[in-house]
Amino acid sequence: MDMNQYLSMFIDESNDHLQSLNENMLQLEANPEDLGIVQVIFRSAHTLKGMAATMGFEDLASLTHKMENVLDMVRNEKLKMQDYIFDTMFKSLDALETMVQDITGGGEGKADVTSIVASLQAIESGEWTGGSAPAVQADKKSDSSITNAVELDEFQYSVLDQSIAEGHRVFYVEVLVSEHSQLKGVRAYMVFDMLERSGEVVKAYPSVQDIEQEKFERSFSLYYITTKEAQELEKGIMSISEIESAKLIQLDQETLQQMTNQAAAAVAVEAKPETVAVKDVPAPDSAAPLEEVKAASAKATAPKQAAAPSRTIRVDIERLDVLMNLFSELLIDRSRLEQLASETGNNDLSDTVAHLSRVSTDLQNIVLKLRMVPVDTVFNRFPRMIRDLAKTLDKKIDLVITGAETELDRTVIDEIGDPLVHLLRNAVDHGVESISERVAAGKPEMGTVNLRAFHSGNHVFIEIEDDGKGIYRDKLLQTAIKRGVVTEEQGAKMTDDEVNQLLFAPGFSTADKISDISGRGVGLDVVKSKITSLGGNVTITSTPGKGTNFSVQLPLTLSIIAAMLVRLGSEKYAVPLSSIVETAIVQREQVRNIHGNKMITFRESLIPYLSLSEVFGVPDFNDADEKETEIVVIRKGDRLAAVAVEEFIGQSEIVLKSMGTYLPAIEGISGATILGDGQVALILDPNAFIK
Repeated sequence: MDMNQYLSMFIDESNDHLQSLNENMLQLEANPEDLGIVQVIFRSAHTLKGMAATMGFEDLASLTHKMENVLDMVRNEKLKMQDYIFDTMFKSLDALETMVQDITGGGEGKADVTSIVASLQAIESGEWTGGSAPAVQADKKSDSSITNAVELDEFQYSVLDQSIAEGHRVFYVEVLVSEHSQLKGVRAYMVFDMLERSGEVVKAYPSVQDIEQEKFERSFSLYYITTKEAQELEKGIMSISEIESAKLIQLDQETLQQMTNQAAAAVAVEAKPETVAVKDVPAPDSAAPLEEVKAASAKATAPKQAAAPSRTIRVDIERLDVLMNLFSELLIDRSRLEQLASETGNNDLSDTVAHLSRVSTDLQNIVLKLRMVPVDTVFNRFPRMIRDLAKTLDKKIDLVITGAETELDRTVIDEIGDPLVHLLRNAVDHGVESISERVAAGKPEMGTVNLRAFHSGNHVFIEIEDDGKGIYRDKLLQTAIKRGVVTEEQGAKMTDDEVNQLLFAPGFSTADKISDISGRGVGLDVVKSKITSLGGNVTITSTPGKGTNFSVQLPLTLSIIAAMLVRLGSEKYAVPLSSIVETAIVQREQVRNIHGNKMITFRESLIPYLSLSEVFGVPDFNDADEKETEIVVIRKGDRLAAVAVEEFIGQSEIVLKSMGTYLPAIEGISGATILGDGQVALILDPNAFIK
């Protein structure tokens, strides 16, 4: 039997099951005793295993079977979900996603899951004893070497490995607090504070939260990046009272790999206890990871409800594209019929065309709605991502999602995911402070990142807002001047909003340290260009010390838009209504020449005056010959400009057509449309006219 005909269906169904598994696993982290959620996860994993086995993807089926065994023990109350088990299950889900992606690309669903399988087998057989990582022994002699490494995830390992490659010093540090100390957490905080002044702590064990709450014996360990010498660091640590010893080992790439392998092996395979049964595994000291990250939606904490029977069908997006193109042709013919009916004056024809217009308008709404997809299809991957980032950065983050039911065109949805990922990473890494910084500032330990979506007119707004440290104008401006983005004179004249927009300058970054999460000096400029290419805009508002808000404005659809048709001589152009502030008429003497630039006064402020006939070289019209000129005032963010035209034709709904591959990208033109009389009108891109 040829299974290739079912491959597309298998990929779609697998992605749905993996998304469901991720969401339900996050719910289980919030309610680890809820066996109802475990049952839902088990059924989803079981279905995925059966599908993979049927399609012949044995590796995928085998890994899912191992997960199923662990889940079966949990639902039968032979095992309690704990931190290490959650981490292993999430790693398993990541591996399954990698396999499905490989299948999507034409592969056989292969991936190296040896360590994950070993961890699952250790949990299943009882060889794992309940610790989330091997602890550092407190009774080591001062001259002993460090042998117990802390386990690193892939992000942390990558940061350390790259730091070594770039010439930074990377240390593994063990600190032992005096057994007579009454304030272990305070002494540990002083050590972290001293180290963070001259470097970056990448990973600590126990976690920073546990250390601050004195949930450790006497010792703690950490990986540290710096430019300082070992002797200087050791001297600084030992100068803190009640610190008994401090050991530092400088790592190269080989020793870092060895320590990472050692830590992974120690966690995966430990000596099996002789008298302790698996079902008696003690709960770890650390709190559930979802105290660090939780999706504050109602379904995240509510018991799982029985799903209603599905009344949906899957339709290939290409079929919807064909349907949209056919309807576009119908819309052009409708416009032509309306024009003919008005010219002939035949009442019967006019009535029939009017009815056709009403029906086609309803059909247009249905066709557009078929392409509309809830932004939840993008948002649902973020709770898991934020959870992993928070664990990596040792922060507590509460991700609050609202408006996930807001709908956007599928074309926009497909493109907006990556920019939102970068903005969220930026908010978690640079926006929300560390726990110690938040406590010192009088804020709660848990930082909040709000992800909101809502409709406003013909646009959808997506906002990412954090309650972190905000943007400080002076620091941002100094960095911009240092990087040569602006001069001191230019910076002194800039408003706060203009200074904030410098974050989108190519290669700009305010990060003091480079990380794999954000802060490499690339990203925000790419975010800006991607959103602009979709016909949208992004703005920043920030209050120093209180937080930052990134607001992304996007068009509802990229296929059919409302536009103002204008004439220039024998040529016609369309200006998207979403970019128009108003239309007006100006006298020639109102156009002023200021420092070589044409300007006009609009609403008690000066704005640029652009001659469209000069920009596009229109041969049979020149607004310089006119005594009064019609203008269209367009907007890009907070900036305005006036575009001179000869005549307003009127408002119309137009079909956006691509210029095709024969013409290169033309600045100022986003596409073309066919009008009712069969003439082609170019669609202006207002963003290109405002620099």
